[in-house]
Amino acid sequence: MLETLTLTSTAGHEKVWIMTTGNTPQKRASYHHGDLRTQLIEATRDLVEEKGPDNFSVSEACRRAGVSTAAPYKHFKDKTEMLREVAAAGMVRQSEQMMAELAPHPEGTHARIVALGRVYIRFATTEPGVFRLMFTWSGGTEEDEELYALGDQKFSVVQMEIAKCHGRSEIAEEDRRKAFMLWSFVHGLSFLSIDGKLSRHKMPTDLETLLSEIAQRVVPEAE
Repeated sequence: MLETLTLTSTAGHEKVWIMTTGNTPQKRASYHHGDLRTQLIEATRDLVEEKGPDNFSVSEACRRAGVSTAAPYKHFKDKTEMLREVAAAGMVRQSEQMMAELAPHPEGTHARIVALGRVYIRFATTEPGVFRLMFTWSGGTEEDEELYALGDQKFSVVQMEIAKCHGRSEIAEEDRRKAFMLWSFVHGLSFLSIDGKLSRHKMPTDLETLLSEIAQRVVPEAE
């Protein structure tokens, strides 16, 4: 599941490095009636990836799901609630991927810190629309308490992994500070990547090397 940085050209002929993975979600071919709520959430998710959260329309989601424009309001209060459900589901998916990525590595090792950074960036590059929705959408999800709680849960995982690297079973203030440093790095790198800002000149090394180096700098291994 390792990512690679692949050289490609943008419309303006700028060459940039993008991260690719074998786990890119496939486009859904059709929707089947039965669970209308799930169908609408999936249609919303697809449109968020194609057009971005600010260009999403309820009517287009209804056409995609093959239902009337009145159908969503049996399950959602408004457009914002539909997008919020997609953001929440994205938070949960990212958390599940983080835990799966940790599993093969021994506790208290740098490999687990690197794994968390890897999966964070992979999620951003495979689901950039949902990633933007989770963090930068202008529709108001930043004030949603449940989304905050889901984000805090993920952040606690990073803090605990750092604590384990220090031989602790409980999170200390130092662990919180170092977790924030690591999150700032991978979060910024994620947006640089999906915004197409990682040119070959600016990004001369591979992702694994970067993640290993930042982990070593922030959480030095014991001599």
